[in-house]
Amino acid sequence: MIINIDSTDGIPLYLQIAQELKHSIAMGSVLSGEQLPSVREVAEQITVNPNTVAKAYRELELQGIVETRRGTGTFVARTVPNISKEERERVVSRLIDKALDEARRLQIPDDELAHIVSERIEAFRQAAETGGVDSSASGRG
Repeated sequence: MIINIDSTDGIPLYLQIAQELKHSIAMGSVLSGEQLPSVREVAEQITVNPNTVAKAYRELELQGIVETRRGTGTFVARTVPNISKEERERVVSRLIDKALDEARRLQIPDDELAHIVSERIEAFRQAAETGGVDSSASGRG
C-alpha cells in the first residue's frame, strides 16, 4: 500500500494519512477484513512520527472504517460504512487537482487538456461496457 503525503499541503499529516487509507479502501486496494501495515511500518515508509500514524488509525477507528485488535493489529472493518458523497468528491477533487498541476507544469493548454479528459472519460465508458478499463490506453499517439 502506498501512502502519499504532502507536508506543504496545509492539511495535518494524520488527516492526510487517514484520507489516503480511506481512498485505498474505497478503491478496493485494501479489502474488508484485511490487516493494515503496523504503525511503525507506515511511519518508516513515509518518514513521520509513529504517533502521527497512530492518530490517523484512531481517527479511522472512530469513523468505523478500521478496528484495532489488541496484540494483533489494525484491520479494515468487516462492514465498512459507505463513504459519503462529500468524501468521494474530496478524494476525486484532490486527484484532479494533482493532474491539473502536472498539466500546468507540462504547459498543456486548457483546450487540449479538456480534449484529453474527454477522451479518457470516453475510454473508461467504453471499457466499462466491455468489461474492463485500460488506464494505459489514452487513444493518443
